[in-house]
Amino acid sequence: MEQYTIPGELAASIINIAFLSDDIRGKKVLDLGCGSGRLTIGSVLMGAKEATGVDIDKEVLKIARDNVKITELLTKKKISNRISFKYMGVSSFKEKVYTVIQNPPFGIQSVHADRLFLKKALECGKKVYSLHRSYEKTRKFLSKLIENNGGEVEKIIRFKFRIPYMFKFHRKPSVEYDVDLYVIKKVR
Repeated sequence: MEQYTIPGELAASIINIAFLSDDIRGKKVLDLGCGSGRLTIGSVLMGAKEATGVDIDKEVLKIARDNVKITELLTKKKISNRISFKYMGVSSFKEKVYTVIQNPPFGIQSVHADRLFLKKALECGKKVYSLHRSYEKTRKFLSKLIENNGGEVEKIIRFKFRIPYMFKFHRKPSVEYDVDLYVIKKVR
């Protein structure tokens, strides 16, 4: 599995963009492939009515739950009553939400793994904020995939994503990738 924790600054930027677009406050938010829960927790801190994180890794969900406790201690805000984490594959999630904010696998180690996440996000949400590797060919492909699944790309915002050495196949202490945040509206 490609499990890269989203850098805190990038997570905050994405959540802020969604917040300023009125897609967080008072809304149900979903984080597919939530990992340590940064996007889930951040959404609730910014006023989400409730947020659900979905992941297939039991160990990372324990970390996400611990991160909720740490956040409550640091902020002195009770947020655990508005957050749920579900241990399941993305394809098993069936609920409807207003906003999906996700950092799916980039589809490099598991080719096209990001497609499943994008299709599920469009099935579940009215607005989608989805992070993908930045390639011109990928932009064209994902834009067509989004359109074919009832969505419309409102904008694509480029960011940097720093990945530290984590896995045996990594060759450098860290690398920085260009990534695109797709802001998507469900149209049908």
